[in-house]
Amino acid sequence: MQGLMMDYPLTMERILEHANRLYPRKRISTVLPDETVHRYTWADLHSRSKRLASALEGLGIEPGDRVGTFAWNNYQHLELYFAAPCIGAVCHTLNIRLSPDQLAYIISHAEDRVIFVDATLLPRFEAVIAGLSRCPRIVLFNVKPGIRIDLPDAIGYEALIAGGSDSFEWPANDENAAMGLCYTSGTTGEPRGALYSHRSMFLHTLGVNQSNALGLVESDVVMPVVPQFHAMAWGLPYACAAAGAELVLPGPHLNPAALARTIADEGVTVAAGVPTIWTGLYEALKVNPRDVSSVRALIVGGAAMPRGLIEAYETELDVPVVHAWGMTELSPLGTVSRLQRHHRALPDADRWDVKARQGYPICGVDMRIVDDSGNEAPWDGSSMGEVQVRGPWVIGRYYRQDPSPDHFTADGWFRTGDVGSMSPDGFLTITDRTRDLIKSGGEWISSVALENALMDHPAVTEAAVIAVPDAKWTERPFAIAVRSPNADPVAAEALQALLASAYPKYWVPDRIVFVEQIPKTSVGKLDKKVIRRQYTEGKFG
Repeated sequence: MQGLMMDYPLTMERILEHANRLYPRKRISTVLPDETVHRYTWADLHSRSKRLASALEGLGIEPGDRVGTFAWNNYQHLELYFAAPCIGAVCHTLNIRLSPDQLAYIISHAEDRVIFVDATLLPRFEAVIAGLSRCPRIVLFNVKPGIRIDLPDAIGYEALIAGGSDSFEWPANDENAAMGLCYTSGTTGEPRGALYSHRSMFLHTLGVNQSNALGLVESDVVMPVVPQFHAMAWGLPYACAAAGAELVLPGPHLNPAALARTIADEGVTVAAGVPTIWTGLYEALKVNPRDVSSVRALIVGGAAMPRGLIEAYETELDVPVVHAWGMTELSPLGTVSRLQRHHRALPDADRWDVKARQGYPICGVDMRIVDDSGNEAPWDGSSMGEVQVRGPWVIGRYYRQDPSPDHFTADGWFRTGDVGSMSPDGFLTITDRTRDLIKSGGEWISSVALENALMDHPAVTEAAVIAVPDAKWTERPFAIAVRSPNADPVAAEALQALLASAYPKYWVPDRIVFVEQIPKTSVGKLDKKVIRRQYTEGKFG
């Protein structure tokens, strides 16, 4: 027997129309390249998105065509988030921090028909164009008067949408049709594409806004510091539209001082970014305090945030930290770390331990831990294995790739490549990536645990640990660290003693080398591929 319910397609124009009808006056603010602030409303975005959609059809864009974006977080980029999928096209966000060769590969692989380019990024993009055999149509925005443009047939964004119609009628879209395309950063092999559907992103939006997840509400002012090119800004623009929250887009101004100013000036209540962003912000606020009391949730994803930094934000700045875990392949949200009722009676020290975990799977994400023998591990807080997931917003295959046993199990689960454990109460703790685990003398060592322990020291801002060859033990841990500018310097021997007090002796790195900065990927994660190469080249002595 089938249920007798309406056939209501879960498509993105439904979210946009909801925001326009119920929250038309709520603001969307963008910090422009010249540091002035552009402000308009969800009603304005709705009208301009319709004009843009009409103009895209005028350019010959058809359902399924890929519409590329090469831009910072700003209102024009946001308009593309809605206009492209709402006409049945695919919004393909290009990672501006990838190499020209990687970007040329991605553009060619995706077969982008048109690319919208922030003119402040023209030098980067022109280097990409040189590697393309076929140049898509280019549309430019944020063009300064008098700027020289060496791109063939480039047109201006405002001129383009001026010819569109704000009475444009959305076509009927299939909820299973593609709406967004994001490529992984390609730290192992070529980048791979995650192709989201309207249905998957609609359900992800509902998942994000669960009260036990990020729980955005109408009174929130949300600032995604996470780039719009990274997993659709973690889905936050769509979640804001659904909740009626206000949006603050920081543009190219991502340095700690600028972020602190924007949070204070705009009254941001929810901010989202990777740990390196929040490490820098904490250091900046210690030197130049700002009023950040409006923040009710500092969302951290992309990598583990050190326990000590979580404690510092909450005890020194009274800013609540919300740990989350996910992947591009999960659209991206998988777990959220919020204290449950039985945690609230814990001593502070134990509560920081809980908050430093990656959290529990939100409703809509099934999760299991699988050991090296292929058996599902118990949720006992100590049994480790690969984290595997499934759900309505988890990819079933990569774009233009056949499913591989390296990424998908025979019974239909996605293999994340992360190693972790689950506590009896369902909290995930990521201990490492499968390729980053260190096996020394037959014993496993977690690089993530060592990194977090090093960064808990007040004199260490960042740390990275890799496996290096060893004649006796096969592999040994090797660490690099960045000293905090606002603390007394610490010696490597003191850090080794700190680790020895918390972990078995064989876990302690034989060497800890101090560096000015640690290589990172395009999305702010530690780039251990580069660190390993630098070690092989003898950069660390």
